[in-house]
Amino acid sequence: MVTPDKVRICASSLSAIEGVRHGFFTRQGGVSGGVYASLNCGPGSGDEAANVTENRARVAEILGVEPDRLLSVSQQHSADAVTAKKPWDPAKAPEADAIVTATRGLAIGILTADCAPVLFADGHAGVIGAAHAGWRGALSGIIEATVKAMQKLGAQPERITAAIGPAISLKAYEVGSEYVERFLAEEPESEAFFMTDEGSGEPHFDLPAYVGERLARARVGTIVDLGLCTYCEETRLFSYRRSQHRGEDDYGRQISAILLA
Repeated sequence: MVTPDKVRICASSLSAIEGVRHGFFTRQGGVSGGVYASLNCGPGSGDEAANVTENRARVAEILGVEPDRLLSVSQQHSADAVTAKKPWDPAKAPEADAIVTATRGLAIGILTADCAPVLFADGHAGVIGAAHAGWRGALSGIIEATVKAMQKLGAQPERITAAIGPAISLKAYEVGSEYVERFLAEEPESEAFFMTDEGSGEPHFDLPAYVGERLARARVGTIVDLGLCTYCEETRLFSYRRSQHRGEDDYGRQISAILLA
């Protein structure tokens, strides 16, 4: 098996919190082939189910839990956060875009392939969270929903450390004018997160920066952006947009997970 340091990326700010394990896992170190090569952890992909199961088992092993204790949700680009207290049936995973827990030994994970994965921890309270923040979810409030759900378990925003993992970057995230109009109609003050490319004349959106802004609005105490672009790092990360540009039928999903050991 590929050694953990080649399979996952860790945020030093989260690694410094005693009793917390985490990883923004890459596409390396799994058993899948083709467009899913190799650590595809997405049950919703067209990959063989046995491959996804084995890949997720490898992630669980690195984190130090049994495979059935690595939880994810049926992501909907919503602002819904759920609280996990025990393992659930993967086939009946709740529909949501964030998970929080105060249960030790329970790993909570989010699947992404351009959207921003965000991992949260309040080490003092013993509360963690994981959020899937695409532009729809971020705009509608998934970050704030995650923080509020953590608060219900005893966390305090100013004590929370949040790390933004690999996501599509401003340079790679070209969007249409209709997208910009829709976004600004809902939040006019977000204009600063759009940039017009000098070469193409097309607008681009800075998703990681916008997610960071929403974290700041939620009064999160420590905010870190790993600054990794899913689109740009083909050998290391899956990217939905890159797969679309190449006319591929499907794409893999990387997992970002955290647990209280």
